[in-house]
Amino acid sequence: MHDVIVVGAGVFGAWTAFHLKRGGARVLLIDQHGAGNSRSSSSGETRIIRMSYGSSEIYTRSSMRSLAMWKEVCPDLFHNTGVLVTGAPADPYIIETRETLSRCGVQHQYLTNVQKRFPQITLDPDTAGIWEPDSGVLMARRAVQAVVQASGADYEIRAGGANLRAGTVVYACGPWLPTLFPEILRGRIRPTRQEVFFFGTPPEFKFTSTWIAFGEGVYSIPALDGRGFKIALDSHGPSFDPETGDRQITQDALRKTRAVLRKRFPGLANAPLVETRVCQYENTSNGDFLIDRHPHRKNVWLAGGGSGHGFKHGPWVGEYVASQIAGTAPAEPRFSLGSKKTTRRRSVY
Repeated sequence: MHDVIVVGAGVFGAWTAFHLKRGGARVLLIDQHGAGNSRSSSSGETRIIRMSYGSSEIYTRSSMRSLAMWKEVCPDLFHNTGVLVTGAPADPYIIETRETLSRCGVQHQYLTNVQKRFPQITLDPDTAGIWEPDSGVLMARRAVQAVVQASGADYEIRAGGANLRAGTVVYACGPWLPTLFPEILRGRIRPTRQEVFFFGTPPEFKFTSTWIAFGEGVYSIPALDGRGFKIALDSHGPSFDPETGDRQITQDALRKTRAVLRKRFPGLANAPLVETRVCQYENTSNGDFLIDRHPHRKNVWLAGGGSGHGFKHGPWVGEYVASQIAGTAPAEPRFSLGSKKTTRRRSVY
């Protein structure tokens, strides 16, 4: 018999199993489709890891801690591209991010002439930027699989939990959580459809940094591992079923993405589309994670609600979940079930 069964081998589940096992627990990790599978929110090739989080210091410090653990467990799967966050100089997010990064001791630069520093991207003349030289990109699918292997936990690909017994069960099932627990999570976690595009880059295109513009709802990742220049619109898409949803991209999203390329990366205006992907976010009402005990089953824990920004935090989330099960750290109110409403009012980006 295992002490803990972790259901879901995505980034939250894999790191939870890792930390529980490191703490001495007998752990079984299961996933119906396998770690990093194409239906999961932890699938795909790349994810950004950044420290910029406005005034949300808890996420800045989580990213700091997580990057150290990612480098410890799978150093070859982190690419130090640097991360550029742009916005208007008076944007509260930019102002608060500078304050938080300074308070946390994160190395960064505030740029008032972004265009001069990064000539390959075309920005409005008054654009300000925050440059994080130590941040970058994680190779998502392979990193999750590496954590599962490094965890030392027992691992099985199986669809059900029949004949399995443990003192504690953690459900880290991402977009499947509201289906598994509709009585408490319906409306509090909403899986949405997200379209991602990769474009072939010409040899003369030299923009090798990761870029995020929260005000525009767009981000890009440089060509890594031969997959092309990745760009996506970060606005929440329509509701989506991770098990059966259509994963063909739409022409409307492609047109909007190409419009961003023409405006911001004119060197890629006519770049060929080389790959596409449809994934999903599992959004909580406010963007904060859900990490809490089931209200009616005291040996059941829920860990999810990555909300499109959660991947980078996997190591810290796993550590936090393990501490909650062990009762060795106070609970964070922002992650409670009670803090998740059915009305959308996102405050974390």
